Amino acid sequence: MRVVGFWVVISVLLVLGRRGVESFEVDEIFGKNSSDLSFLESMSFLESVYGVSAAAVPPNALMVGLTLVQGAADKGAVCLDGTLPGYHLHRGFGTGANSWLIQLEGGGWCNNLRSCIYRKTTHRGSSKYFEKVIPFTGILSNKPEENPDFFNWNRVKVRYCDGASFSGDSENKAAGLQFRGQKIWLAAMEELMSKGMRNADQALLSGCSAGGLASVLHCDEFRTLFPISTKVKCLADAGLFMDATDVSGGHTLRSFFAGVVSLQDVQKNLPSACTDHLDPTSCFFPQNLIANIKTPMFILNTAYDSWQLQESLAPPTADPQGNWRDCKMNNERCSASQIQFLQGFRTRMLNAVKGFSTSRQNGLFINSCFAHCQSERQDTWFADDSPIVNDKPVAIAVGDWYFDRASVKAIDCAYPCDRTCHNLVFK
Repeated sequence: MRVVGFWVVISVLLVLGRRGVESFEVDEIFGKNSSDLSFLESMSFLESVYGVSAAAVPPNALMVGLTLVQGAADKGAVCLDGTLPGYHLHRGFGTGANSWLIQLEGGGWCNNLRSCIYRKTTHRGSSKYFEKVIPFTGILSNKPEENPDFFNWNRVKVRYCDGASFSGDSENKAAGLQFRGQKIWLAAMEELMSKGMRNADQALLSGCSAGGLASVLHCDEFRTLFPISTKVKCLADAGLFMDATDVSGGHTLRSFFAGVVSLQDVQKNLPSACTDHLDPTSCFFPQNLIANIKTPMFILNTAYDSWQLQESLAPPTADPQGNWRDCKMNNERCSASQIQFLQGFRTRMLNAVKGFSTSRQNGLFINSCFAHCQSERQDTWFADDSPIVNDKPVAIAVGDWYFDRASVKAIDCAYPCDRTCHNLVFK
């Protein structure tokens, strides 16, 4: 099967080093007719290359082992294939011994039986395929020179194996599928509370991409785990998925999310403050949730999110002639009219966070890059050439906001003004 071979190749891709650019040979992976693949039917190509898997892991990176949540099956908290969920924990030390950072893993979604059945044969749907050790870089690093504010906290990556941003709760016995994201979330939190998180003085729930959406969905739930005296905040990295109109005038991502919500019975776990006046699919979009979140939240996103460009704005189904292919592969090849279209997307994103940004407790860092996920990657989180807005890299902006050192409402000027971006280029 062509897709399976593709995932084997993708899993070993590394950044082809060049400052500000990440390069991938798409045709070598998919073949010359790659544009006819329906990425949304299975796991996303871009989800597989963004984040730690796409960045060159530092040679001295901390490697952290896997722990499965024993007893989770008794609570119905299992991956798509019925295996146990898991997490990676590195203990805090010194001043961070009683502080906890939870990073919810991303990795797309599955919206129909076909894609979910395929997904359960991968590490996105079964702990049988989880890596036994993973690198902790960026916001998970244990080195102050790489992660100045959170390096000595208890840092956890919760693995993602449900396909609905830790929010579904149903099953399909005929297909052998368990949609138990909400139960996985609860079982993981219960396990971590028993391992010392209940005594936390400070806690931060974070996530990237589908995990960023999960951090939005579960932010206020996370707050309720702790006493009022605990400082609790949330960070959503590349999770601001927009209910956008694609280049053909359709709504590709809305149609896809509708499948996820319906198949996995997500609606019963969505915030009632949203579902009381909007349909369940609308309430899976963060733009309709963030105004009602009571817990302080930080939105970290690019104004020209590469995943949304590839999969929501100009997917092959909306661009059958491939007019957007060059632009999607390399932002420098976008035509003036295409850039104008993308500026409209940026405007809608900024409008979506306008109310959110007026709250003093919330933070914002929206830069004008063609990228996706910036907190787990060392080069974009905190490095000598990291992207900056208002003279601050992401790590300092997030730290200033979390520790109330400064108000952070950083919105970059429009493309192409930012020369600090690490734009992703697909050859």
